Amino acid sequence: MITFNRAPYIPKAQEYVADVIKSSEIAGDGKYTKLCSEWMENKFSAKKVLLTTSCTAALEMAAILLDIQPGDEVIMPSYTFVSTANAFAMYGAKTVFVDIRPDTMNIDEKLIEAAITEKTKAIVVVHYAGVACEMDVINNISHKYNIPIIEDAAQGVMATYKDQSLGTIGDLGCYSFHETKNYVMGEGGALVINNEQYLERAEIIREKGTNRARFFRGEVDKYSWVDVGSSFLPSEINAALLYGQLECAEKINDDRLKSYQFYYEHLKDLEAEHCLELAYVPDYCKHNAHMFYVKLKDLEQRERFIRYMREKGAYCVFHYVPLHSSEAGIKYGYFSGTDNYTTTESNRLVRLPMYYGLSKEDKETIIQAIEKFLN
Repeated sequence: MITFNRAPYIPKAQEYVADVIKSSEIAGDGKYTKLCSEWMENKFSAKKVLLTTSCTAALEMAAILLDIQPGDEVIMPSYTFVSTANAFAMYGAKTVFVDIRPDTMNIDEKLIEAAITEKTKAIVVVHYAGVACEMDVINNISHKYNIPIIEDAAQGVMATYKDQSLGTIGDLGCYSFHETKNYVMGEGGALVINNEQYLERAEIIREKGTNRARFFRGEVDKYSWVDVGSSFLPSEINAALLYGQLECAEKINDDRLKSYQFYYEHLKDLEAEHCLELAYVPDYCKHNAHMFYVKLKDLEQRERFIRYMREKGAYCVFHYVPLHSSEAGIKYGYFSGTDNYTTTESNRLVRLPMYYGLSKEDKETIIQAIEKFLN
């Protein structure tokens, strides 16, 4: 079976993990945590990057930093992972779901303004598949109403919008280094702080509400409990695993882009014949080949396609069930406007295997199976 996903194996990362274990300095914020943060700050021109235990944790930190309270509203797409909404629902906010664009599967920037009320505390954008939302329009809305932007860039590491790294455009950005992402910690993520007003408090929240980071820098003579917070700091073992991959991030990125282009070149004729639809990447984006998806006619054809591909030895998967249609989504949120595309487009979408080191033979097997199914 051709697996859907496989975490990148980098020998140097194994050496770094062994180095941490031998040192016995396994807790977070050690050498490799700092190296990861510095690498991302330099590579992405980010003001501050704090490693976290997950992208979910980074989103929860963002909710705390924005002082989300019961009765507040947070605008986001319904077509996203549960963590995007859950991080704010935990603190009592209503999630206000906005329809997506059918071309990019991202939030429709033209519908955001109509969803704003006096209770709106944040706009959360999700850069689906590492393809950027239309951030100029969204930034203008943010400035007009003085509403902060949080970028859920879980899938966006190494992708850009008009040459600016995803995660560094809004007030706060959130990355994922989960096993399924381009660069992995097993479980892990990062909070990107672009608005300096959140810098000091973010460190405190991440360290269980203490000013421990200031203590270790010699800025205070002792540390104590000064704010709310939680244990958002990952193990040094996880950071070492990640750093080995960041050192060769371009190599991993290029390999994935080559696989993406292989799929595209071999499927574009089927798109021209209206047998399927391929992903659209606007000119203002540089994506990171986080995924390669196709859209089929409808839900029934997609289900047959997934069964057929697995029979042929290729593990393909569908993606999100729209949150607004879920039990918790109905309880904790509501849909603003009309669901013209969120449900119909999500029912059509299926993801093909994509990972670093995906062989040409496996890609050819996948293409041949797709062609046989559609013909």
